[in-house]
Amino acid sequence: MNTYHVLVVEDDQDINRLLCRILTDGGYDCRPAFSGSEAELWSTQYEYDLILLDLMLPGLTGEEFIGRLRRAGRTMPVIVLSAKAGIEDRVNVLKLGADDFIPKPFDNKEVLARVEAQLRRAKKFSAPTGEGQVLKWKDLELDRDAVSVTAGGQAVSLTAREFEILALLMAHPKKVFTREQVYSNVWGEEFMGDDNTVNVHISNLRSKLGKASPGEEYIKTVWGIGFKMAEPPQAT
Repeated sequence: MNTYHVLVVEDDQDINRLLCRILTDGGYDCRPAFSGSEAELWSTQYEYDLILLDLMLPGLTGEEFIGRLRRAGRTMPVIVLSAKAGIEDRVNVLKLGADDFIPKPFDNKEVLARVEAQLRRAKKFSAPTGEGQVLKWKDLELDRDAVSVTAGGQAVSLTAREFEILALLMAHPKKVFTREQVYSNVWGEEFMGDDNTVNVHISNLRSKLGKASPGEEYIKTVWGIGFKMAEPPQAT
């Protein structure tokens, strides 16, 4: 059995110690970090399977850390755990590239369950080769084995969530997926009616694909229903 390595970034020593104990008891290897600057240092020197991150940190805020991490092309799941739990705060960190958000005060079992769920989804990327590992639509190509995406020949760096959403849509390009269907397939949880979570990830995905291939539309919103891959233009 593989041991997963988790970086726990929390400046409160008692909370950091508690989180590390929860994860260690769950079979994970943990490294504590007590500032955003320390987290950035560790993340550049070692490979972590997941990062558990507070937002209000000394040295470098959690938001700044996520931004730098994603701009560097690092795609490991990031779970934000913070008392800043307003809708705007949650939407902001999702836009920056976080994969999940747990408000403080937290439940120990929920933390462990969400970490396990994120790592399960990340593990799917290394599944054995099979049919449909390379998906193509227009000039978009997604390789499940290599966990890579190109648009217009340009490499696109996606988070784990964004990759899974795109793979879901590309595997069924003519199907319209409701937000509930996207959420249940990608998050693996029952949809609780929060459209912001799906909408933000779709928005991020569109933005990244659009930067790689300007002027091209890949994901279409079907108003009142959900999302599907945009059809190629009809030949005249």
